[in-house]
Amino acid sequence: MSMSGDSKEPREEQSQAPLIEHLIELRSRLMRAVIVILVVFLGLYSFANDIYTFVAEPLMALLPEGSQMIATEVASPFLAPFKLTLVVAVFIAIPFVLHQAWAFIAPGLYDNEKALAIPILVSSIALFYGGAAFAYYVVFPLLFEFFTQTGPENVAVMTDINQYLNFVLKLFFAFGVAFEIPIATFLLIQSGATTVESLSKKRPYIILGCFVVGMLLTPPDVISQSLLAIPMYLLYEVGLLFGRLVRKRKEEKEAAEEHETDL
Repeated sequence: MSMSGDSKEPREEQSQAPLIEHLIELRSRLMRAVIVILVVFLGLYSFANDIYTFVAEPLMALLPEGSQMIATEVASPFLAPFKLTLVVAVFIAIPFVLHQAWAFIAPGLYDNEKALAIPILVSSIALFYGGAAFAYYVVFPLLFEFFTQTGPENVAVMTDINQYLNFVLKLFFAFGVAFEIPIATFLLIQSGATTVESLSKKRPYIILGCFVVGMLLTPPDVISQSLLAIPMYLLYEVGLLFGRLVRKRKEEKEAAEEHETDL
């Protein structure tokens, strides 16, 4: 009895050892990511007010002469730039954070999965940044021009800095995530969960879904909803296009392998 009990204990210890090693590695990589974010934040903190001014520029440029932004809470002049700088630090550190995530999961992937994962990872980062840039340079000017010109003439436009920050961060996130649609569409096709033909037939539902998502993720106005929904649908079509190209290459490769086998 004692021998069987002794043999079970080493087996349990052996099974627990890889799990503990993975947890230690995960903690290490999380700590690295947090440290990098902290370092970037500390480097940017002295420019916190400048960063906020840059983010507020699309609205400030359209405010009536003599208007300005205001702070309705005592701590807002400090907390709003602080919060924005922290978000920007995370935004800048995203490539490093995702690299740490990739380094953690890469050993468990096959070679063909690694070859596919790296382009997807790089594309995801670029598309997220592209979505945020689209929001800042295209959506914000159109949106704020509409808001500042449609109000009553006797109402002074003086937006609270904290409310403005929450508004733009929500849009940054919404457009950043929306621009990931080509990646999501491509992965669905590549994994075999669906086909290009099936997704093509569901275009009416996709268009409706884009506007529903735009309604949920943006402020309650038709302009901002449309500015999110239309790019989402166009990016969906881009995902279908890449799905067709990859499928065509896969079919050509399989046909070439069959031809070599016949020879």
